Amino acid sequence: MDARVLGLFLAGTTLITAAPAAVGQETPPPVIEPELDRREVREADIDSENFEIGVFAGQISIEDFSSSSIVGVSLAYHITENIFAEASYAQADAGQTSFEILSGGAPFLTDDEREYTYYDLSVGYNVNGELFITDNTVFNTDFYLTIGGGSTEFGGDSQFTLTLGGGYRVLLTDYFALRLDVKDHIFSSEIIGEEKDTHNIQYTLGASFFF
Repeated sequence: MDARVLGLFLAGTTLITAAPAAVGQETPPPVIEPELDRREVREADIDSENFEIGVFAGQISIEDFSSSSIVGVSLAYHITENIFAEASYAQADAGQTSFEILSGGAPFLTDDEREYTYYDLSVGYNVNGELFITDNTVFNTDFYLTIGGGSTEFGGDSQFTLTLGGGYRVLLTDYFALRLDVKDHIFSSEIIGEEKDTHNIQYTLGASFFF
């Protein structure tokens, strides 16, 4: 092969192979990495144990009688993250009826019969949530509904009681929580006349411990 032809051939080969290299050598655009100021959020997780014991106090409005203070205790077992079973016991002293107050006559009940005591067993369902106090502090919470049954001793008699309730739990630590509960205790009563279903609404604030 002629030397001049060979030189042209080699030069063309160099151009063909050099073109991609030149393209590959282009400087890529700079990647902008955002500087994120991530905040540290502190929240208490529920304790790994499944039992919850609590105490509570508040007011109960006993139908046909005035509102009274009530205190009680509860013990719950958390079957799953959302489902739990809870037993409760509480007592109060019923006030006077409006007739007793206005007439000044003989009372319907003795002091012993005015003792209002109940115990029940309920099943509850949790809806988990969060409560933000500040940008860096958040607490786990539960809103829950309960339904159950038990017995109420009042007026010298014991009655089967249907209990419907709801509440709100705030986990301050992994083992300590505050609770706000509302319950309606429904049972039949004939203390002041014909037998009827009475609704006895209870509002309580309590504290509970997981173990």
